[in-house]
Amino acid sequence: MIVTVFPGQGSQTPGFLAPWLELDGVRERLDEYSAAAEVDLIAAGTQWDAERIRDTSVAQPLIVAASLVSYDALTDAAGTSPGGVAGHSVGEIAALVAAGVITASDGMRLVGLRGRAMAAAAALEATGMAAVLGGDRDTVLALLDELALTAANHNGAGQIVAAGALDALAELAAHPASGSRVIPLQVAGAFHTSYMAPAVETLRIAAADVAASTPEIALWTNRDGSLVEDGRTALDLLVDQVSSPVRWDLCMGAFADAGVTGIIEVTPAGTLVGLAKRALRGIPAVAVKTPDDLAAAAALLTGGDA
Repeated sequence: MIVTVFPGQGSQTPGFLAPWLELDGVRERLDEYSAAAEVDLIAAGTQWDAERIRDTSVAQPLIVAASLVSYDALTDAAGTSPGGVAGHSVGEIAALVAAGVITASDGMRLVGLRGRAMAAAAALEATGMAAVLGGDRDTVLALLDELALTAANHNGAGQIVAAGALDALAELAAHPASGSRVIPLQVAGAFHTSYMAPAVETLRIAAADVAASTPEIALWTNRDGSLVEDGRTALDLLVDQVSSPVRWDLCMGAFADAGVTGIIEVTPAGTLVGLAKRALRGIPAVAVKTPDDLAAAAALLTGGDA
């Protein structure tokens, strides 16, 4: 089985969307996505600078739109769909669209609301996030607990993302756990923690009006790495995920248990393939960063028992 994975916030760079606009129909699709998300995605993905596209209300719809455009190009090139999908953080919205649970229009409307609501929640208190690389896992988690920080992302491959108050993150950076190093992340707040509770309620109200269908292919949730077989459950998990930790480590474990034979990460790609290469050694992985990568990804999809 080949799995397609959808990246979360932090993977985009200025102008990364420009090569995709050369494909037939992409500009028109992005115009539709822009209207649904209430963000000028073409300008954001081709003209805006790094600081502007890091804004949560812009970054989230931009990432999901790029993922959907590149996913559609991949399945068109391969003539088939993957056996399963999963998304990291905001990437779960794109994964639900790819699995047929929600429409692209509803997905883009939800991600626009999600981005704005999380930006508003982040503005209420001075919080942030930092990646903790290496060190003993239990020691790292104990230190985060001592500092009243949350392990917001369990990314596997020796990486945990801490989130919480800025002074606590500064203390973590100054005195990290033995054998670990701390890298501050350029995000607006403590995502996937209780600080995001106001955003959860905003998204829950919006999601109540969205039709949810049974997944057409395997769909893993990053709540706990389990397969989700009911569309409404998948949508509810996506809403709750805004204030709960991302367990990408469990997703990768589930891929291994399912006998996954290849992983394709769609645009803006790189982070999840990097994690997979360290945690799932020996499983082929392709990062689709530009249309030039579609041929290799399509070859893996068609030759890997999708």
